[in-house]
Amino acid sequence: MSQGVRTRPEGSGQPLSEAYDTALLDLDGVVYAGGSAIAHAVDSLAQARSGGMRLAYVTNNALRTPDTVAGHLTELGIPTGADDVITSAQAVARLISEQVPAGARVLVIGGEGLRVALRERGLVPVESADDDPAAVVQGFGGPDLPWGRFAEASYAVRRGVPWFASNTDLTIPSGRGIAPGNGAAVEVVRIATGAEPQVAGKPLPPMHRETIIRTGAERPLVVGDRLDTDIEGAFNGGVDSLLVLTGVTDGAQLLAAPPHHRPTYVDADLRGLLTGQPEITGDGGGAGFRCGGWTATAGADRLELTGDGEALDGLRALCAAAWTAAGEGSCALDGGKALARLGL
Repeated sequence: MSQGVRTRPEGSGQPLSEAYDTALLDLDGVVYAGGSAIAHAVDSLAQARSGGMRLAYVTNNALRTPDTVAGHLTELGIPTGADDVITSAQAVARLISEQVPAGARVLVIGGEGLRVALRERGLVPVESADDDPAAVVQGFGGPDLPWGRFAEASYAVRRGVPWFASNTDLTIPSGRGIAPGNGAAVEVVRIATGAEPQVAGKPLPPMHRETIIRTGAERPLVVGDRLDTDIEGAFNGGVDSLLVLTGVTDGAQLLAAPPHHRPTYVDADLRGLLTGQPEITGDGGGAGFRCGGWTATAGADRLELTGDGEALDGLRALCAAAWTAAGEGSCALDGGKALARLGL
């Protein structure tokens, strides 16, 4: 196991809102779900803000403009300005602007969020492959994006026009369930052209760079619900992260996480910003890993959990046992019985 591989969630003697100057918050699954605020989100964010923590909202969804996102958050009771919102559209627009001439035309396959971001960088959105674009960019365009838009992208990309994507999330949550995301649309053009786009969104570095440029954060904390975008993005950016269990990640996925998907901290919801984090003791020997009233050990084929107390402390102890056993890989030990005891 190489030095620097995380083998347990960390503890913090300070509330996280005091230990870090800026929270870089994912939206869906963290702040809201299906358009409605998640329990405890509004009050927790208000307390973190009043204590001096800056709040920035970071989303891979390139459809909505920062103004629109800020308006939605404000309606939920979370006062937010457009400058507090960072989107993958902004990240990809900066990436394009660094590779094409000022004032260049860009073929847009997506929604208003992309067009606004391109204009902010002095680029000109166009609609056709015949408009002599210097680049093609794809971002989530909503459920009504016409099939012909993918054809326009394909025509231009096959001619050798550089191709960019805001993000490659294969799915996106909706009020009716899980729908195809921008990554699915990117696959259509990839199949038609055999090309590969440059991608800006989480978990890749251009998105993290955009958040730091726009927020000026010196001690940022990434807060998310997804291991493969939020937590991996923090890992790639070399910053700490808090996983909240209000979204897509469950206990089994967390225990099996490889090093680049292991968060610094784990908590139930955004109230975790307002508290310290418990220390995990032990080295995985005969005494196991201890957190709160729980002790976790790695057996020959499964994870074992003894004790009693807060379920989250048990999960943290199990993480230490699983991640230590896995080293640089993913833990294959069965944690089902232990998680069931915690109700997770």
